[in-house]
Amino acid sequence: MSRTDETPGSPQWRHAARTGLLAFARRSERPDGGFIWLDDSGQRDRDKGLELWINARMTYVFALAHLAGDDDAQRLSEHGVKALATLFHDDEHDGWYDELSLQGQPVDRDKRCYGHAHVLLAAAAASAAGVEGAAALLDEALRLQSEHFWDQESGRCVEAFSRDWSMLDPYRGANSNMHTVEAYLAAGDVTGDPVWHERALSICERIIGIHARSHGWRIPEHYDHDWTPVPEYNQDSPADPFRPYGATPGHAFEWSRLLVQLAASLEDPKPWLLESAEALFAQAVQDTVEDDTPGLAYTTDWHGVPVVHERFHWVMSEAVMAAEALHAFTGSPLHAGLASRWWAEIDEYFVDAATGAWHHELTPAMTQSSRTWRGKPDAYHAFNALTLPDLPLAPSAALTIGAAR
Repeated sequence: MSRTDETPGSPQWRHAARTGLLAFARRSERPDGGFIWLDDSGQRDRDKGLELWINARMTYVFALAHLAGDDDAQRLSEHGVKALATLFHDDEHDGWYDELSLQGQPVDRDKRCYGHAHVLLAAAAASAAGVEGAAALLDEALRLQSEHFWDQESGRCVEAFSRDWSMLDPYRGANSNMHTVEAYLAAGDVTGDPVWHERALSICERIIGIHARSHGWRIPEHYDHDWTPVPEYNQDSPADPFRPYGATPGHAFEWSRLLVQLAASLEDPKPWLLESAEALFAQAVQDTVEDDTPGLAYTTDWHGVPVVHERFHWVMSEAVMAAEALHAFTGSPLHAGLASRWWAEIDEYFVDAATGAWHHELTPAMTQSSRTWRGKPDAYHAFNALTLPDLPLAPSAALTIGAAR
């Protein structure tokens, strides 16, 4: 995949874009602890509280940035670890609150797999970076995964508990399990314990190998307590940011990338891993790519017809990472061509030249939208897109990013 210095998606272009993104992301530091939700201009959104997923993701980003040699990133990753260990931590029952007020009071006390997966990812990266307190954070995150979220019988993770872990939510979700796969791969690489790769493989075997395969490679996102798909879930709220109705092609791209990374991490990967990665990618492309329209739709129905047409930055990030990963693994020119197209669209439409951050949501006409997302709260997807293509597919970025300097 030959690109010149100025070509969108070239290593030099990605480095410059990552520098701008990190400069914007630094604005999220909250003096009293943690990271805040930023608006489009990089100011605090005063209507938004403190979110566990944002704080964990920003900690992860700054830990990797520190490993890559970025100035001040060590201090910011330490800032994030401290917030996770104190501000968000439930000292009575263990685990982490999902949301706090700007005054630091718990708003959502439930213990959710989605947020805890991101804490595990952040802790693994920060531990690899030698951040103070990260090893203890990683130990607790791993313990809670084994004690509560990992369900050995189903081979997947459950979704949420009450604050004291006494009540289990009957909902089961693919989204939280997908992010858990990413976290387990990082945790396995950092700790050297093979159980985490085994569990990541188990999740993929069931959600992708069984459910996605049987639904024409459109992934059922929502399930009941015994993992029966609920295809009409949230039909009345199709643009939900975390539990939208229908299929989510961006997640198909994300799973595709994770399957390639998992295959690359195994000594003898089963053929179905790559076959599934390519099938998910191909179906998502078929459902979202239009010759004369840039960007990719957020959701589709179960026949591949777009439901929510808005274009999200994270969908573009995952699409281009999946294309890069599949090209690196297979050498396919198809994936290289799509990666080049999507990098060009990211450069033209999503990168905000005024701030360095990426517009989170655009209309199909590629103008700004806030139907689902407002502001620019999240650097994680864009940072990964600007970082992972320069690294080996395995092991995880926390162990390889420093060697790429």
